[in-house]
Amino acid sequence: MPADHEPTAGRHRFTGHIAGVGTAGGTRMVLGAWSRTPHGPFADVMVAHPDGTRELIAPDQWVADFVSATYTFDRIRIAPVRVDAGDSPPGASPGGRWSVRAGPLDWTFDVGSRRPLGWALRGIPGKLGTSLAFARVTDRVAPWILPGVRTLGTAGNGRTEWYSATDLHTIRDSVGSWTGRTLGTMTPVDPAPDFGFGSTPREPSLTSLTSTVVVP
Repeated sequence: MPADHEPTAGRHRFTGHIAGVGTAGGTRMVLGAWSRTPHGPFADVMVAHPDGTRELIAPDQWVADFVSATYTFDRIRIAPVRVDAGDSPPGASPGGRWSVRAGPLDWTFDVGSRRPLGWALRGIPGKLGTSLAFARVTDRVAPWILPGVRTLGTAGNGRTEWYSATDLHTIRDSVGSWTGRTLGTMTPVDPAPDFGFGSTPREPSLTSLTSTVVVP
């Protein structure tokens, strides 16, 4: 990572939403739409192509460097990433139709009802929910409730990361295209895209969360 993009040691927190879907054509997409970060608001998209190639679409070099030092990709593309979150104001419960435009990717999806786990997550006090101690507990439970999901793990370059989810919604419908070619109907996120130590839920979902990354 270039020196002018080197993050300081310590905890870096990113609060926002993660959306994950699969497609009949084999492409799996994970959107990170972050409202509060050390770099200000931004969005990025991780794409697992049908041939297994893992690609990051980042809006600038800082995001490209930080995310690629935390997760694993075969290709990195810097391009504008624009997200229209429908009728959801920043920080509010997500809803409506979301639209994503990131380089060659055009993607829209509809946010559905809150999942039962989402109701449970909303009852966890914020300070407790974002703590490392709580992540250690939830990491033992999460794979039993949502196969493939982890809440705590070792990221790239000696980093530690944990996820603190605060809400969970279904995604009812998703339509995407890559360089103008349709990606097919929405499917579960299967196989897992293998960007890092965990995956998004197998069933297409939008998760509200805080991600904490510790840089040594």
